Amino acid sequence: MKVVAAMSGGVDSAVAAARMLDAGHDVVGVHLALSQSAATLRESARGCCTIEDAGDARRVADVLGIPFYVWDMAARFKRDVVDDFRAEYAAGRTPNPCLRCNEKIKFAALLDKALALGFDAVATGHYAQVVEVDDGHGGARRELHRAVDSAKDQSYVLGVLDADQLARSFFPLGDTTKPQIREEAAERGFYIARKPDSHDVCFIPDGDTRGWLTRELGAAPGDIVDTSGDVVGHHEGAFAYTVGQRRGLGLSRPAADGEPRYVLEVRPETNQVVVGAADLLGVNAITGHHARWCGPAPEGVVRVGAQVRAHGEEYAASAWAEGDRVEVRLESRVRGVAPGQSVVLYDGTRVVGSATIATSRLERTGHGAATSVR
Repeated sequence: MKVVAAMSGGVDSAVAAARMLDAGHDVVGVHLALSQSAATLRESARGCCTIEDAGDARRVADVLGIPFYVWDMAARFKRDVVDDFRAEYAAGRTPNPCLRCNEKIKFAALLDKALALGFDAVATGHYAQVVEVDDGHGGARRELHRAVDSAKDQSYVLGVLDADQLARSFFPLGDTTKPQIREEAAERGFYIARKPDSHDVCFIPDGDTRGWLTRELGAAPGDIVDTSGDVVGHHEGAFAYTVGQRRGLGLSRPAADGEPRYVLEVRPETNQVVVGAADLLGVNAITGHHARWCGPAPEGVVRVGAQVRAHGEEYAASAWAEGDRVEVRLESRVRGVAPGQSVVLYDGTRVVGSATIATSRLERTGHGAATSVR
């Protein structure tokens, strides 16, 4: 099989490429140039996609003896990820740029280009597993599952993949822990075996999201109010706040009960940030839109596990699909569910699908009985 190995310059994608080669595939390494002004050097462990990273990827390809190319997708990345990130925050929502990059860049633009050039699939260094199971009709279908290493599991940010994309994707690291991957990289002679992982938002290398948003959107002073509408502080831009946030509020008046306050709502239309007690954060109902299914869409009400943050806890829930919309009812109250985040649904370790959170609320009424997903 002819495979494009997406090589970021990090240890994970390097070992993924090597494993695909070991499996007998015809592998070509590709580094995605995503920045229109890539820095020469990385800033500590933050960010990625620098000129240095491209050089690291090329050196690994040389060790493996595979062809290597750099594909310029900076304009597409800016439009579909960076501009989307800015617009979502400006609208009072909290986006996940890694999830959007997987949806729009790595498993859309990259995969589409690879297929157009005659390749069969794309391999990445994500920590997740693809499992082939009997489809009940004499064939096989592919399922997306959590990685063995729960601390590194990235199935959440891959929940946007549909069945067709999953059929053309390989994740060779899903059955291995990160320490084992570093050991393997060292044994293979990759000098990047101890290279730090990139983290945070890759296009904000200093990690200061609030500062980046202020520079991009401009300062927009406004009020921080409590649930009664009383002004309890001021801000320089409502876009810099997210539901569930406690730190960095800079409130001028403490709560009457002395308890900490959290962001309950961001109102871009009035440029207000609403704060209140932690108890008011709890929700048990989520409406999501832009549903994406890693296989057939579930029929009726089904029991699932729901995860609302990339490295968050999974909660028992029931869910049902209504066209492009998904309704999720959690069995316990969950705090800090922000519009713009994604809710990813699981059946055990299997990823069922995902949706972007439109609204969340506390409901006290029951709903229909749930069946298992299968």
